[in-house]
Amino acid sequence: MDEIVLGLTKDLRTAAKLFNDNEARYVVDLYYTTQANRIRANNQIRAAREDGEPNLMLQWVADNFDITEQGCRAALGVYAKHKRVGRWLLSVHGIGPVIAAGMLAHIDITKAPTVGHIWRFAGLDPTVKWEKKTKRPWNADLKVLCWKAGKSFVMVRASNNDVYGKLYEHRKAYEIERNDSGGCADQAAAALKAKNYRKDTDARAHYEAGHLPPAQIDARARRWTVKLFLAHLQHVMYEDRYGKPPPKPYVLEHLGHAHEIRVQGWPCE
Repeated sequence: MDEIVLGLTKDLRTAAKLFNDNEARYVVDLYYTTQANRIRANNQIRAAREDGEPNLMLQWVADNFDITEQGCRAALGVYAKHKRVGRWLLSVHGIGPVIAAGMLAHIDITKAPTVGHIWRFAGLDPTVKWEKKTKRPWNADLKVLCWKAGKSFVMVRASNNDVYGKLYEHRKAYEIERNDSGGCADQAAAALKAKNYRKDTDARAHYEAGHLPPAQIDARARRWTVKLFLAHLQHVMYEDRYGKPPPKPYVLEHLGHAHEIRVQGWPCE
């Protein structure tokens, strides 16, 4: 199987450089769909082993999903490395070829003169609501990629090469302290008013105490980290496209920082 994967990867290296954004988005989606199917097939094989020998066809299916998954990942890596912004993305610890390619294919810097445009497009602007019977006001695929990026930053935070995972830890410590001191009491009260929580739930107990639940605090810290990462990405994309920094400073005062957190690893070759 390794020889087949290597051969497929070699062929894809040439074609991947010619991907347009639609094609790259399709391959990103295909990667995640194939990955899910490969996991399901392997789960089926493990379950079959408990009753005896798995059907050979199941292993053939799993192997082919694995080949396609690896081929997609290799092709997306070539696509990302072929672009200067892509090389910066790949230099970020926690961002692999699939997320990097997805970001490149979904974000059009000519439509994002400020990072706020990207936040709204990614569904990370809390002022934008999806009203009933209206078109979703953000890009669902990009929102998922941002969620995956946030989870990845958390996973790699112990690495010496990590940047955003450590920023997540600092932000989470701030969120916990703020929550414990009653700084989120208004939001807790609003949550109780918006939804009828059962009396025996942990969430209701936290809200009634004037606090947000731990899972929500963690989600807030991850969301803040991803928004900072997108601010850096917008700066890199804009400078790569126009040869100068964005027209407005990207100091993220509304993210709780009084000083600028500079992009690391940029410019790159």
